[in-house]
Formats: sequence, structure tokens, C-alpha cells
Amino acid sequence: MENNKDKYLISVTGIQEVDGERDKIELQTVGSYMVKSDRTYIGYKEYDEDNPMVSSSNLVKVEDDSRVTIIRNGSQQTRLIIEKGKRHQCLYRTVMGDLMIGVSAAEIKNNLHEKGGKLHVSYSLDFNNELVSNNEFFIDIEEKGR
Repeated sequence: MENNKDKYLISVTGIQEVDGERDKIELQTVGSYMVKSDRTYIGYKEYDEDNPMVSSSNLVKVEDDSRVTIIRNGSQQTRLIIEKGKRHQCLYRTVMGDLMIGVSAAEIKNNLHEKGGKLHVSYSLDFNNELVSNNEFFIDIEEKGR
């Protein structure tokens, strides 16, 4: 993916609901985007609001309309597998320690194509089969300069 690094504008909106309270995060950045066979790869960096010198690298791998994998490297490492019809146990690494959390997809809408597009994913997280949060994110991708 290095050959198209920073060639795409990537907008990410994340919504998390915990105990009836909703939190929304919006991010606009540049990154890489590639469609290869039946998989789509979205790569971008995310910077800490409190310390802009600290960043995490994010890779979103989309497989059709059925599976999305989010890999985050940095101070909080995660590898979430969100798949329709399956609950996955995933490692969520934080500064406070490692957690194994359950991830279940509610909806995956993949409208990505060769030049960009949109992705919408909603899912829930649980710990010991107890609901922790309902989450969704929207990713909008377009080539820079369009």
C-alpha cells in the first residue's frame, strides 16, 4: 500500500453508546487505499488529541459485506474482527492492561469501489458476555484533488 500513501482523504466518524450515553468522534486525515482481489485495505494514522506527537497506525481490511478487521498499532493495540453472524473474541490492549472482548456485528454496509466510497459498520462489544457498548463507524474515502 505504500505506493498510494497519503493519496486519499479519509473521514471517519465513530459513535459509541455506553449505558445510554452517546459519544461521537470525528477524524479527517489522509491515508492509503487499495482494492486487491475481494479485499479492500484502508490505512491511516490517528493522533492523540492530548499529545500530537503520539500516533497510532490503523488498518481496516474489508472483505465483501461480511467481515471487517480493524488493526490498530500504537499505545492501544487492538485487532477487532467484526463478522456478520459470528461473535469473535479479540484482544484489546490498553495502557491499563490487556482485555479479551467479544465483538458481534449488527450491520456491515460496504459501498467501496476502486476510487473510494463509503463503509458503515455497527457492532457491539461485550466483556464476559455482558454488553459493554454499542458502536458504529462510518468511513468515507475519496482521492485527493477530486
